[in-house]
Amino acid sequence: MDEPSGNDPRIYMAAERTFLAWIRTGVALMGFGFVVARFGLFLRELTAAGSTLPQPKHAVSIPIGVALLVLGIFVNGAAALRHRSSIRALREGAFTAHFDSRLPILVAVVLAILGTAMAAYLALI
Repeated sequence: MDEPSGNDPRIYMAAERTFLAWIRTGVALMGFGFVVARFGLFLRELTAAGSTLPQPKHAVSIPIGVALLVLGIFVNGAAALRHRSSIRALREGAFTAHFDSRLPILVAVVLAILGTAMAAYLALI
């Protein structure tokens, strides 16, 4: 079986698909962060509008939502930088198949922390 050469368009298309998957992940994180932040504001308005009961504290959803939004921005920026360096290495013929998994692991850890905080927040309401 022939090894694909550096000029093989499949290599560039694979890099493009990976890049677009990271962009999709970043956009989803930003959208989810917006929803989480707005949900806290919605709950605050709902309780303030027609209830004489003491208002519960919904202050956690805004920081978690903003953190998710910032994480999405970071993921998109890191994906763009990583894609640019991969394409440059492919063009120069210096691309090595190293699989650096620091970015996915970082995203997973931050999402686990934010998910735990959100679960604790929802359990306390």
